[in-house]
Amino acid sequence: MGVTKSSLFSKEHVEMANMAKAISHPARIAILEYLLKKGECVCGDIVDELPLSQSTVSQHLKAMKEAGIIKGDIDGVYRCYCVNTQACQSLMTRIRQLFKGGSGCC
Repeated sequence: MGVTKSSLFSKEHVEMANMAKAISHPARIAILEYLLKKGECVCGDIVDELPLSQSTVSQHLKAMKEAGIIKGDIDGVYRCYCVNTQACQSLMTRIRQLFKGGSGCC
């Protein structure tokens, strides 16, 4: 198994890459859109909305939560999820800065 080279890059580069990876699946984009529309909800609400199993939705939520894209608060026996707007705004700002002033090609 190969050794990761993440440690060779800045903390900011690693964080941005992790956040981008956390939204790099169509199901995660759909989950984000649903959370933005609803404000907050539990996993079962997302399962009812999307053509995915509960375990699949849970895996996607876990990945997005670990990257900081969403938050999850415990409400009794349920975990209520919402978009971490501060983290998402930070990612959007970083992406804009990355492409700002770039001349592109061709």
